[in-house]
Amino acid sequence: MSRRQLLAAGLNRGAIETRLRRGTLVQLHRGVYAAGHRRLTQDGFWLAAVLASGRGAVLSHRDAARLHGIGRWWAPGGRIEVTSPTRAAAASGALRVYERRRVTPADAAAVAGIPVTTVARTLVDLADVLTRDRLAHALGEAERVRGLDARELRAAMERVAHRPGAGHARLRAAIADYARTGATLTRSELEIALLAVVRDHGLPAPELNASIEGVEVDAVWRAAGLAVECDGWAFHRGRRAFQRDREKANALQLRGWRVLRFTHADVTERPARVAAAIGAALAHGER
Repeated sequence: MSRRQLLAAGLNRGAIETRLRRGTLVQLHRGVYAAGHRRLTQDGFWLAAVLASGRGAVLSHRDAARLHGIGRWWAPGGRIEVTSPTRAAAASGALRVYERRRVTPADAAAVAGIPVTTVARTLVDLADVLTRDRLAHALGEAERVRGLDARELRAAMERVAHRPGAGHARLRAAIADYARTGATLTRSELEIALLAVVRDHGLPAPELNASIEGVEVDAVWRAAGLAVECDGWAFHRGRRAFQRDREKANALQLRGWRVLRFTHADVTERPARVAAAIGAALAHGER
């Protein structure tokens, strides 16, 4: 608990000092205390670190990854990593605080009551501190454990596009590495590959990432009532993704749209078949 919380609960400074002398409160960091002992769970140490790092602080980087369950392969220990929008004057040597870094509400979450960066923002931050191969591993863990959405990752990257350093380039390289090992492409790359197929076979260009009555679709030819979904394995495997994809296809068909689905292998290894299928659907006539 923080000094601010104790004061809000009715304790004055004298009462706090008395409890510290008696040992009923134990100081963990400047202005942050535990009740009677230091034998905290890992979650307790994480929360204490966030409380010590100032208003608006969140757990971040490797510790955020561990909290999300995507960094379990890191050995615990070392300084706890926190991001704070201000200068964290109360932080101790047990913490590594990334100061004066803004975390928007879209990039913040709470897990087990601990303020933490979202999975997508965590991966963006990890790009500043991990090697390329470890970052690719983290991407795989995030997709497997948390069902990482490529749009969320892309949006998180855009929100910190001003940040200096090589992190963004390293993250893009790691995405490409993970895509190759998973025999897939990232969402944006697969869409680019689909556009190349369309262009090379003389088909009209579609709208990308378009909304059909609230349903977002990878590619749309509105005049023909045709929607195309590109199912890259990295972002479409798993029970949750499987269920989401079927619900989306059903919703579109109930609205009178025809839906074609293509895999990574279809687009990259059988482009002529993909073009023929799209061409036939377009030739079916306008809606």
